[in-house]
Amino acid sequence: MKILTIDDQQLILLSVERRLSELGYTVKTANSGQKGIELFDSFEPDLVLVDINMPDMSGLEVVKHIKSVSGKIVPVLVMSGNTEENIIMDGFTLGIDDYMKKPVSLDEMAARIKRLIGAPVISDDSQVSNNARMLQKNCVGVVIPCYNEEERLLSTEFKDFAHKNLGYHLCFVNDGSTDKTLEVLEKLKKGSESNISIYNCEQNGGKAEAVRQGMLHLAKDEQLDYIGFLDADLSTDFRDFDDLVETLDQSNFKIVSGSRMSRMGADITKESARKIISMTINLIIRTILRMPFNDTQCGAKVMDRSVVPLLFDKPFITKWLFDVEMFIRMRKHYGKTEAKKLICEQPLKRWIHADGSKLSMKDSVKIVGQLAKIAFVYR
Repeated sequence: MKILTIDDQQLILLSVERRLSELGYTVKTANSGQKGIELFDSFEPDLVLVDINMPDMSGLEVVKHIKSVSGKIVPVLVMSGNTEENIIMDGFTLGIDDYMKKPVSLDEMAARIKRLIGAPVISDDSQVSNNARMLQKNCVGVVIPCYNEEERLLSTEFKDFAHKNLGYHLCFVNDGSTDKTLEVLEKLKKGSESNISIYNCEQNGGKAEAVRQGMLHLAKDEQLDYIGFLDADLSTDFRDFDDLVETLDQSNFKIVSGSRMSRMGADITKESARKIISMTINLIIRTILRMPFNDTQCGAKVMDRSVVPLLFDKPFITKWLFDVEMFIRMRKHYGKTEAKKLICEQPLKRWIHADGSKLSMKDSVKIVGQLAKIAFVYR
């Protein structure tokens, strides 16, 4: 049994192709509507699985070709993040056989396909369990800066997340580590090359430059809708990061930034002395920004890929406070009033200060000097 899958996002195509091939289907993929139509005519599939929102040609145009122009009777299953009722109804009017809304699990996708065309004779459902493996609504790139993280890197957690959340691409930036961080990252990447990559910086440039290089690198990947960054110690929970992505998707914000400010029901823990210093620094930052953000330094942020060049093309003047510089660049470009509308500060449900943080109390004194430098340069 042959299946043609059409989607402009390679992360989705690879995951779908792998799962359907495991089940015994013969699969071909196309990353555009036009290529999909060309393959449809030559491949003669038993079922077409198609996305709706594609840049060159809408999935509905592909459906129209299959159902009206080709004259062939082939089941069509739409799998899309587009939840607009009129689009869905247009699909059924054109003759689609089913409509799945992302996020959706690979198991549900397989079950719906089997309902439409049956299972291959050689199908083996006992193969690798895909429970909870989800095709996301959007493709998201995440930069994780790493400097001498050999002992702290939570490889299992990262690999499990990448395995279960198929719309995510994790890019680890090795910031000139002098320990075996690069070896650890290579092992982490093995077997997950489609959604885990390594960007290696030969020399240590500091967190700001590592994040900048990683963000610019991921911005070249056109399949990514959103790009963000996350600390390697996972002090911010993956579930919280996913919440930031959801907020970005359901709003007109350009940036959604995590905040460690406590709220009812949240699990936020931090050393008391560190907390006092952080509050003092945050007060200085708010004064410089002239915008009411409480926690610019939280290491979890996600943004629309369109603002990445604005924020990351030019090197930052500080190694630790690039988040402040990002917000200032937004203010200077859009104006203070508009920038406040485009940046959302979202409280985290859980955040724990991890042991071994590179930022010491002594460094906090240096931060004040760096803030003075930012205030002068961006005046």
